[in-house]
Amino acid sequence: MIRNLSALFIIFGAVVLQTSVLPIHLSSAFKPDLLLIAMVYIALRGSLGSGAILAWVLGLTKDVFSGLYLGLNAFTFLIIFLIIKSISDRLYAESGELFVVTVGVATLVCVTADLILLIMLTSSPGIVYSMTTGVLPHLLANAFAASLVTLLPVFSSPQEVL
Repeated sequence: MIRNLSALFIIFGAVVLQTSVLPIHLSSAFKPDLLLIAMVYIALRGSLGSGAILAWVLGLTKDVFSGLYLGLNAFTFLIIFLIIKSISDRLYAESGELFVVTVGVATLVCVTADLILLIMLTSSPGIVYSMTTGVLPHLLANAFAASLVTLLPVFSSPQEVL
């Protein structure tokens, strides 16, 4: 019970940091996606039922605060969650290196899926250039933030979250 409350408190803190603190102090290319990192953590350590709902809610939260189409990130977060969850039972999910690599791959998949969906659903001529120029700094910022998450005491405990 206390572990679930601490995980929800950390997720709430990530939402507050990503939506109010980080946009003021960092440029958008170097701003880590803390909600994606939390979703990957839940996919590696959480259960399928509550984790899928939480992945959808984290994606919707990112959509609400980012100003993009409502449901775009929710869909990509849910798909990434289901892919990670389908292979996480075969992996050593407590590994810090695996977590950082998974966050990096999830970042690339999220950007690619968002780009494909935006190309299909909109007619913006410069969308490909604007999204691909910031992929590498965004990937590095997410990997750095994920490596910092592995230092938290919550990460080192082997119990299932949520």
